[in-house]
Amino acid sequence: MLEKKIVEEILQVCLTTGGDFAEVFEEHTYKSNIRMLNGIVEDMNSGIVRGVGLRIYHGLESVYAYTNDLTKDNLMNMAKQLSAAVHQDTRAECKPLKEVVYENQHQVLISPKTFDVEKKIAIMKRANDAAKAYDKVIEKVITNMLDVEQDVVIANSEGRYIRDKRVRTRLSVNCIASSDGVMETGSCSPGASKGMEFYDEIDVAGVGKEAARIAVTMLHADDCPSGTMPVIIENGFGGVIFHEACGHALEATCVSKDQSVFCGKLGQKVASECVTAIDDGTIPNAWGSSNIDDEGEFMQRKVLIEKGILKSYLVDHIHGKRMGMASTGSSRRESYKYEAVSRMTNTFIDNGEDSFEDMLEGISFGLYAKSLGGGSVDPSTGDFNFAVNEGYLIKNGKIDKPVKGATLIGNGAEVLMRIDKVGNNLKCAQGMCGASSGSIPTDVGQPAIRVSSMIVGGKDGGVQNG
Repeated sequence: MLEKKIVEEILQVCLTTGGDFAEVFEEHTYKSNIRMLNGIVEDMNSGIVRGVGLRIYHGLESVYAYTNDLTKDNLMNMAKQLSAAVHQDTRAECKPLKEVVYENQHQVLISPKTFDVEKKIAIMKRANDAAKAYDKVIEKVITNMLDVEQDVVIANSEGRYIRDKRVRTRLSVNCIASSDGVMETGSCSPGASKGMEFYDEIDVAGVGKEAARIAVTMLHADDCPSGTMPVIIENGFGGVIFHEACGHALEATCVSKDQSVFCGKLGQKVASECVTAIDDGTIPNAWGSSNIDDEGEFMQRKVLIEKGILKSYLVDHIHGKRMGMASTGSSRRESYKYEAVSRMTNTFIDNGEDSFEDMLEGISFGLYAKSLGGGSVDPSTGDFNFAVNEGYLIKNGKIDKPVKGATLIGNGAEVLMRIDKVGNNLKCAQGMCGASSGSIPTDVGQPAIRVSSMIVGGKDGGVQNG
């Protein structure tokens, strides 16, 4: 990494023509990915990403530049060019850099970078073999293992100098089941901010079996009827609805520009009283956790909604200035190529008190969405639609047959108000979230929840049930 003295000089140059604040973000990242098809390694690659991003604040605006040429001459020249875009009568003075020392909350026992490749492949084969053996209709098993080790240094003109090391690994199994010309898929992709010890802590074969089970179940499922009905959304990746339809609308990136349905609603009721939602980047070794955010602030546990009342937004520095709010340690970016903005970390609806039997009670006809997939959302309105990867009809208070082709359609703010029961089986699942600052690892989660009324898109006829 760059010498601290050089970083100080860069910051000073950034403010030569004015500016309120300057920041240096440096990263050195090792990435490795192995892809296997039906037990045979098809692709294996690894590489190093290294670069520096510079940012200057002037008033409520910022300018940003980045490079992977880390020679001193190039960095100084880039700082001069960036400063030329800022013209202010006043300029901040750079304070001497003082390193912030802290205790690492996300200990790693076995570095993926030094772990034997053949042993990685052996782990993947365990998942592959379990998936392939699950049922004869499993035609393809695609297995991936991703490892990332990222070292960052963040320094700014206020004298802050801080380092962090982020290590993550993830195993992904995707299965394709086929019979009589019909194909269905299933997937399972656990991950954590851990090293290779992670694979001693999870059931690797179970990951393969779960992906195969979903594919086989959906292969034999009937088409889902469409209509308005009660919907129970299971825990884990079911939390993607809150993440997408509500979480993004709580990010200062949207709120500061009046592009969110939650603008100006702090202290107001925005959800059912049984809903408490949290974003927590401090959970030890969770997929979306790190010690610090990408502006060098320590991660926090933030209660976003408490018993239905909006309590907090997710705030980064620049958008916080526009809102008159301090950072909540919520600034993130994919790499040095992106300017950091407010983003989620590990975001979930907290445990309630209802049992699954309580949720089923009173539903004459509805949908149990056991697993959700991808979808789309408009953060300014909260309108969304999400595919149901694994779904079941509910009839007369009991789980009935599996159905496929279901889509959940609605509005995030309205759904929050229609949640009438929240379970006590909180679970999180791993995903990658894309936005203006790139693709970042995030956990989504919730216990099982019941929405009293939702639009369900399907393929087979229709039904109307309040």
